This record gives sequence, structure tokens and C-alpha cells, in this order.
Amino acid sequence: MKTKLFISLGVAACFALGSCSKEEASSADGSGSASGGPGAGFEGGSPLVTEIPKAVIEGSPRPKGMTNLAPETKAFPKFNVPEDATLLSKGKTVTSSDDFPIIGEVDMITDGEKEAGEGYFVELLDGLQWVQIDLEKSTPLYAIIVWHFHSQKRVYSDVIVQVSNDPEFKEGVTTLFNNDYDNSSELGKGSDQPYLETNFGLLVNAKATEAQYVRLYSKGNSTNELNHYIEVEVWGKGE
Repeated sequence: MKTKLFISLGVAACFALGSCSKEEASSADGSGSASGGPGAGFEGGSPLVTEIPKAVIEGSPRPKGMTNLAPETKAFPKFNVPEDATLLSKGKTVTSSDDFPIIGEVDMITDGEKEAGEGYFVELLDGLQWVQIDLEKSTPLYAIIVWHFHSQKRVYSDVIVQVSNDPEFKEGVTTLFNNDYDNSSELGKGSDQPYLETNFGLLVNAKATEAQYVRLYSKGNSTNELNHYIEVEVWGKGE
């Protein structure tokens, strides 16, 4: 049975659950998330609560030669969503630019399993690759959380998160996160910072954008040229 750490946003909740380390409690303001964090989220909402997988590797070396890295995330950010927000992506259909993943299957990206290690991630070919989640209907989206690979302190390149109502992403595309600083992926120059992968994932503010499809890009990482995903959560307006 896999061990999971159930994290609530906010120091008080952490102590109530008894699951936060001193480091996590002191950093629960979300400092250290990419590009200054996703912000406070929905005004007047409630803290987003999700399950955080157990940290596997502590103190592994930072990638060499990486510049402009965001401070390492030490806790899941404080982020509010509306009371009726729900996890929309669980079990939803996933497609990919790589029809034949090297390891795993793309449906693992929405299976709810966030642990590190063999059997929990899908590995895609090198170069620019994307995965896409079909939420089945257009609805306001509030948060997208991405776990690429958290058993090693890696930095993934050209991480871009877009949403649209067009499954081909040819029109009506909104970019929510983009750290492709030199536009090498030709999807537009981004201003978000590259970041170290951790068990807290990357939380992206979806800003109540209405969309049915979520597409996520990457272009290799600081360890190798391949692309990986463990889990993607999309939180939006419930029924």
C-alpha cells in the first residue's frame, strides 16, 4: 500500500493533521514556487487540498549549469479555489504527440497515482512533446498541478501549459504557464522561470479560464532528453 502525505494548505491545517515537517510548516506561504508562485487564487474561496506524494529523494544534487531557476518549492502553495471546485481530470482521456511511449501509457497521467518510481510514470520520446487531457466539456478551470518526475531533482525544459476548446489547439488558445525563455519551441516566448521538480509538483493558476482541453508541453530535462509525466490534476467548476 503506497504511503501518501495528505497536505492541506495553511500552517494551522498542517499542524492539525500532524503531517508537516518544520520546514514545510515554515514555508507554507508557498514561497519558492516557480516565478513567485501562482498567487492567492480565487478571491473569497477555500484552500485547495490535494494529496501530496511522499518525498523519495532528499538532498540530491541540483542540476549543474542551470541559471535563473526559481527557488526550490518547500511546501505546497496556499491557493484558493471556489467552494464548488472539484478534480475534473481523474480518469479522463489523455492523448499525446508520442503515439508509442517508451515506458508506460498516457492514461497513467490521470489515474490518481502520484508516487515516484517504476510503474508510476510515462516516458515520451525526446524533442518537443505534448500530452492533452479531454475534460469532456468546457468549464471554468482554476488550477492545474503537474508532476513530471520527482524522484530526482530535474529541471524540464520548455514547460508550457495551454487550454482551449479546440482539440487541435489552432484557435482560442490560452497560455497559462510558459518557461520557454528563447521561444525554441516556437509557441511564444515565456517569462516563467524554470524550476526543480519536487513531490509538490507545479501549481498553475488557470484563472477561471473556460476550456475543455488542457495541453502540456515539455522538451527534455536536465538529466536526459526524454519527457516524463507522473500525474496531472485539473481543478475546475463542479456540476
